[in-house]
Amino acid sequence: MPNTTRTWATRPETTADIGPIRALTAAAFDTEAEADIVDALRADPEAWIEGLSILALTPDGDPVGHALFTRCHVDEQPALALAPCSVLPEHQRTGAGSAAIRAGLDAARAMGENLVLVLGHADYYPRFGFTPASGFGVRAPFEVPDEAMMALPLDPDRPTPRGTIRYPDAFGV
Repeated sequence: MPNTTRTWATRPETTADIGPIRALTAAAFDTEAEADIVDALRADPEAWIEGLSILALTPDGDPVGHALFTRCHVDEQPALALAPCSVLPEHQRTGAGSAAIRAGLDAARAMGENLVLVLGHADYYPRFGFTPASGFGVRAPFEVPDEAMMALPLDPDRPTPRGTIRYPDAFGV
């Protein structure tokens, strides 16, 4: 398994990428549950945001990493949920996931989004600037360790919403 970091090309998904995204998401996890969530989010017009499903590509243009940002809310204020982030096992720890996440954060910032939330590994997501969501007065709608529920304001000049996260139905929470 490669353990080097390289520069990855990134781009938003197209219709032709739906099958490859499903395959790489299923390969990255133990079950197809996350792939099913991606499909359900894509079908939800209230959750899906065109341009925020980002791929990391090999030099040949093959998708190997994917980061998905969809609409969620903190109380009634809009925010983004980063989930899932998937990388084919043979390309994990090569920077493909990081490249997709960074490109997604840049795209979200360019779209005027203000807050991104992620439930994930406390030793991974801080490299992008995520910190515990509790520090912003944001909490998950379920019990979760404080260090795992993280937030990243994209525009430090704008106030961030406070309250409980409301995820799209596809997440089942």
